Formats: sequence, C-alpha cells, structure tokens
Amino acid sequence: MGYLLFQVTLLAYILSTGGYMVYFWTQRNDIRTTARGVLIAGGLLHTAYIIVRFFEAGHTPLTNHHEAVSFFAWSVTWGYLSFHWRYNVRNFGSFVSPLITILMLIATFSSREIIPLPPALKSAWLPVHASIAIMANGFLGLAFCGGVMYLLQERELKKKRFGLFYTRLPSLEALDNLNNHCLAVGFPLLTLGIITGSIWAKQAWGAYWQWDPKETWSLITWFLYAALLHQRFTVGWRGRRAAIMTIVGFSAAMFTLWGVTYLLEGLHSYVG
Repeated sequence: MGYLLFQVTLLAYILSTGGYMVYFWTQRNDIRTTARGVLIAGGLLHTAYIIVRFFEAGHTPLTNHHEAVSFFAWSVTWGYLSFHWRYNVRNFGSFVSPLITILMLIATFSSREIIPLPPALKSAWLPVHASIAIMANGFLGLAFCGGVMYLLQERELKKKRFGLFYTRLPSLEALDNLNNHCLAVGFPLLTLGIITGSIWAKQAWGAYWQWDPKETWSLITWFLYAALLHQRFTVGWRGRRAAIMTIVGFSAAMFTLWGVTYLLEGLHSYVG
C-alpha cells in the first residue's frame, strides 16, 4: 500500500512539473490551473503516504534517507502552495515543481527498508526536531528557487535582452520580496531546529553541543542566513547580493543534509 501510494505521488509530481513547464512556454492559464490541481493532488497523496509509512514503520517516518528526502519534498510542496495562495508569484511553480520532482526521484532510489530505531532515536524529540529541521530546508529551498529566478531576470535586464525570462518572470522587486518572505519562515524554523536538536543531544549524549560534523555544518548554514538577514535589515542588502547569498546558504544546507551524512563520520551517521 505504501509503495503504491509513493509511486502514484511521484507520478502526480512528474505530471505537475510537465504541466508547469508547458505553462511556462505557453502562458495558458488553463494549463497552469491544471498543473496546480495535480500538484495539490500530489501533495494530498504524499500526506497519505507519510501517514501510511508511519503505521508501517511504527514510528515517525523521518529516520532514513528515503523518509527524510520524501518529507523534504512534501515540505516544499505545501510551502509553495501556501505562498501561492497568499502571494501568487507568477511562474514560481515552474521553478519549484522540478525541485519537488528531483527530491522525489532521489527518494525513489533510496532504500525504503524499515529498520529498528537506534536507542538515540527512541525519543519524543525525534518528530519535533526532525520535522522542524526538514521543513526549514523546504522553505529555504523555496528561497533558493526565488534567488535563481531573480538572477535570471536580472541577467536579461542588464544585457537588455528582453526574451523568454523577462516576459515570464515577475519584477526584481517582487522576486526580492518573495525571497524575503521565504527566509522569514525558513530561518526561524532553522533556528528552532538547531535549538531542539541541542536539547535532544543533551538528553541522548549528555551535552548540548558535541561539534559533530552535522551540528557544525548546521551552525555554518545558520550563520550564512543570519549574516544575510542582518545585512538586509541593517544596511538594506537586497537584490543580487541577497539572491546569491540565498543560493550559497541553500548549498550549505544541502551539504549538511547529504554531504555530511555520507562523507563525514559523526553522531548522525546512523541516518542513512
């Protein structure tokens, strides 16, 4: 049941991405409406899959690579839909939906095997810390997409080549505001994720901070975003610099999620 739900969810996301790509080229509103409807259906199916996975595993399904990346994709999906309903940024879905599909494909090729929880994960802090940390990545992923859109639009404006992106992307001001809105949600979640992780570490290992590689890279990621927001609110650091820093910060977040897990040994190495 769970595997079938996951496959149908993946299919819905692929179809939605295809629809958004067609909409990007044609700008036909009926295609956009259909693509969004399929994305919503995919999000609902994905929610059902996570619930089924919970009962299959007997614990919060956030303990291996497949589950973490799947929940990451779920967070991006519903984060995007919540922003769409509030801000309706033109063609944002054409950049977000491919990210969702890529994440789901990564989850597809990751082991779905359910293994017994290590003692350190048998804690009430598991659903709290893990869900908050991954949802933070979801909103930071949305900011990343907004940053890419900003740089593409700025490039056409600077070169005075008013082509494909210029006619389809929002204004630079709208994209900068989108970036800010995404960070306004993602950064507090990232902060809360680090705090809850520290509390859990104290409970599991006897210390709030161990300078484990994942802890260290989480802190590096936090400082990158903190520096961006500090500069934004103190000296008005917006536009291109903010977009680039958003992309750099998300790259650090992805290294924390994947690079540290597979390249560096540490207390989080059991998450595979």
